[in-house]
Amino acid sequence: MNTVRIAAIALIIAGVLGLLYGNFSYTKETHDVKLGPIELSVKEKQTVNVPGWAGAAAIALGVVLLVIGGRKP
Repeated sequence: MNTVRIAAIALIIAGVLGLLYGNFSYTKETHDVKLGPIELSVKEKQTVNVPGWAGAAAIALGVVLLVIGGRKP
C-alpha cells in the first residue's frame, strides 16, 4: 500500500469523524506560577468546532486520491 492510498484513507476517516462528532475538545495548560513551595497552574478546556463542509471536503478529497492513486502511469 503506497502513501497516497494511506493518506486518502486517513482523509476519509477524518472526514467521517468530523461529520459524526462535529467538534472536539482538549485541555490546555496556560499559566504556571511558582512561588516558593507553592505551584499554581490554570487549565483551560478548549473546544474546536469542525464545519460540515470541511468533513465533506475531506471525504471527497480522499475519494479523489483513492481513484487517482490507484491508476498506474
